[in-house]
Amino acid sequence: MSLKSIPTTSTFPLSTEGAAAASTSHATPPELEQTLTLLTSHRSVLGYMLLSRGQPATIIRHSGVIFEGEQGRKYAHAIARIVESVQTGLEEVAGETTENDEIRFMRIRTKRHEIMISPDERYLLAVLHDPAAS
Repeated sequence: MSLKSIPTTSTFPLSTEGAAAASTSHATPPELEQTLTLLTSHRSVLGYMLLSRGQPATIIRHSGVIFEGEQGRKYAHAIARIVESVQTGLEEVAGETTENDEIRFMRIRTKRHEIMISPDERYLLAVLHDPAAS
């Protein structure tokens, strides 16, 4: 399933200025539900976050205590900045060529966690997991 076909279930703006834009409700496709359920069933997965690519990026859906409240907004903002920064770097390297490269998947590992980011034209899917629990 492509991220393009994921409907918005609810949104949580990263900034308080967009708070009025929160909370639309649509049915989630069964295959997406199945994928997210499978993802969260892995014991090493601490949570996932589905973000919009708009300005500002908004949390569409999340799972896991680590992505709750203010901590979730901090993660969402950081993920959006990371993807934007890497994409900008790729565009700078490409220079004047007509064919820009696009990020398909990123994996960032720290001492404690690993975050996997799958960007799309409209969405970012980020999964945080504990590699030591694998």
